[in-house]
Amino acid sequence: MSGERSAVSEVVRAFWREEEEFRRMRRERADWDFIGRQPPRVRAALEYYVETGDLYVASRIAGVTVGEMNELRKRARIPNVA
Repeated sequence: MSGERSAVSEVVRAFWREEEEFRRMRRERADWDFIGRQPPRVRAALEYYVETGDLYVASRIAGVTVGEMNELRKRARIPNVA
């Protein structure tokens, strides 16, 4: 059982390392000037997306469809990684 727990722990650690790398990539590549010029809800949604990569929740924050949020993501130059 201990070996299984160790293997699971390593998978979880690897997952979180990868998530942090994706977050770093989104932060570095985002057009923060564009993001800063957006209305408050859209700005908050783009910032949320940068931190989480969750397009669905970001679209709900912005009050737009997932497709519209994806277009905003592209305009903000935030990469879609994961």
